[in-house]
Amino acid sequence: MKPALQLRVGQSLTLTPQLKQAIRLLTLSTIELQSELMQAVEDNPMLEWEDSPDVPAAESDATGSVETSEGAQAEAQERDEREPDSVEDLLDIPDFGSGHKNDDAEDDREAHDREADIPLLIDHLLWQVHLSPLSARDRTIAIAIIEALDEDGYLREPDEIIIDAVRPMQIEPDEVEAARHYVQQLDPIGVASRDLRDCLTVQLSQWSEEVAFSLAVRIADRHLEALSRPDRSRLARELGTSECSIEAAVALLRRCCPRPGAHFSPSKAEHVIPDVFVFKRTGRWDVSLNPAAAPKIRVNDLYANLLRKCGRDEGTALKGQLQEARWLLKSLEQREQTVLKVARVIVERQSAFFELGAEAMKPMVLREVADEIGMHESTVSRVTTRKYLHSPRGTLEFKYFFSSHVATRDGGEASSTAIQAMIKKLIDEEAPQKPLSDSAIADELKRRGILVARRTVAKYREALRIPSSNERVRG
Repeated sequence: MKPALQLRVGQSLTLTPQLKQAIRLLTLSTIELQSELMQAVEDNPMLEWEDSPDVPAAESDATGSVETSEGAQAEAQERDEREPDSVEDLLDIPDFGSGHKNDDAEDDREAHDREADIPLLIDHLLWQVHLSPLSARDRTIAIAIIEALDEDGYLREPDEIIIDAVRPMQIEPDEVEAARHYVQQLDPIGVASRDLRDCLTVQLSQWSEEVAFSLAVRIADRHLEALSRPDRSRLARELGTSECSIEAAVALLRRCCPRPGAHFSPSKAEHVIPDVFVFKRTGRWDVSLNPAAAPKIRVNDLYANLLRKCGRDEGTALKGQLQEARWLLKSLEQREQTVLKVARVIVERQSAFFELGAEAMKPMVLREVADEIGMHESTVSRVTTRKYLHSPRGTLEFKYFFSSHVATRDGGEASSTAIQAMIKKLIDEEAPQKPLSDSAIADELKRRGILVARRTVAKYREALRIPSSNERVRG
């Protein structure tokens, strides 16, 4: 083959650094965006907070020095006194609760202090193991078991993982089991259990003197599922005892902790800052961006003006940072505009929801919104993930308003979210002695014009965490 030159015309998509940055900012939640901006201002000297003190007017002499008048210095000093003392003050994020700002800050500090006083589960158990009269071999196995516990205190790993963790020691599975039983007796009792039955059985051993101890052990071993049924008479017949004995055993089981390690890993509340506000104005629902959702940043004008006076080969690094700052500001503006466009389409299409509630929700998919705002479906998916709107109906994620549809008798469509709301309302209004079965709920929905199968009703009911009709019977 001879070498030759060929000219081809084609189209290709190239992800530039600016486009990658814009896509990444779209996927961030509001809290993540705030952290991103704080890091950007810290790393890039060409960026500053928009509400930071202005640089006083300066005059450059022939040597390039900057002189400031006494009046400007006094004004700058006064602004410095008004400058926020912390990043939290600078952000000025509003509190959507009912408490006072100072009170909330004190509560946060108290909660942090309480969490600091709680030791980690692993540290708490290791402290006990190191004080125990175990041999070096057994202590090594116990430490390997403790380090394999999950946050609830359960040992989910098989014995092979524990054996591999203590190599080159040659240990047998029965040694692992013996060490596990020892760890189960540490505080909190029941850790290192394999499952809930094992955990409850170990904890019940604390009350072996109780009359209902043996019955509680039998229930924990084979009849835990029966406890979800309100009818205790059936369980009493299966165990050949009275309902009073069953209640005593259940009371003993309630003294046990199904997650012994939960106290040592307190869960922190995840705060949500809405990206947009939904409100009614002149009879129409309108949308506005939350001004406190993200702190405002800008390019430092003083540095930018100084760079203009530099030569072509001077300040190359700062010029690159100036370009990055402008790209970031442009990406932020695009993010705000895209979030606002998507929110307006959602509110316009789901206006009935804001008026009447979840039963009036209309079916909507990402493609419909993407076609209306002229963007790709993947872009809408990024915008609707971990973005929230605050409305009279509560603070809801954008994803909440998207759902599949079910056909109606007149040829229309009903949202699956609306159907779930109807099912919940029907169950809330049912007679306690005679709850509605899935078939009865399906028949009632058909009478209302919604064609839905019994198995679909069961799927929606399980999604709502509502038990079956047999388990909802209340005498």
